[in-house]
Amino acid sequence: MNKPIIIGLTGPTGCGKSVVAAAFAECGVGVIDADRCAREVVQPGQPCLAELVKTFTPDILRADGSLDRAELAAVAFADPAKTQALNDITHPAICALMRQRAQEMFENGCKVVVFDSPQLFEAGQDADCDRTVAVLADKALRLERIMARDKISEQAALLRMSAQPDDDFYRQRADVIWENNGDAETLRQTAKEWLSWL
Repeated sequence: MNKPIIIGLTGPTGCGKSVVAAAFAECGVGVIDADRCAREVVQPGQPCLAELVKTFTPDILRADGSLDRAELAAVAFADPAKTQALNDITHPAICALMRQRAQEMFENGCKVVVFDSPQLFEAGQDADCDRTVAVLADKALRLERIMARDKISEQAALLRMSAQPDDDFYRQRADVIWENNGDAETLRQTAKEWLSWL
């Protein structure tokens, strides 16, 4: 393998994306978590946070100047236009930070980097990727996993699930689809075998 490779990893909540990310990391691949980057770009002093305050309201800030995520969610998810405004501000900042981290990893000798990103396609990050992988699972199984993992009610879990695209969205866009309706170990082995083939 001569050229460094970026793999985009995505899929709806409760499908087992984190299992795949962990399996990749065990193989020495650099994994960049979009959710972590999303928290970094809205730290006090970051241009992204200033833009959010300007677009929404200073009420999304806590007394110490940090972002009140619950308040932002209440305002931004109130209607689709506001959700789009949130994405228009945050997605470019998150993508830029992830590209920067990937470059740093490549410069340090890493040959493969994974973008672990729930909104890979929505943010246009697939354009940065050489391959894209989506992990899917049956809805009933996902519901069970989300409730157990996050200790939330069925209603709360269903609400999260309904906010994400359906399986066809991923099937039409991803290069590789893994159905995770079995145990985590099988998924781990699938990920590792595919990586060694790649």
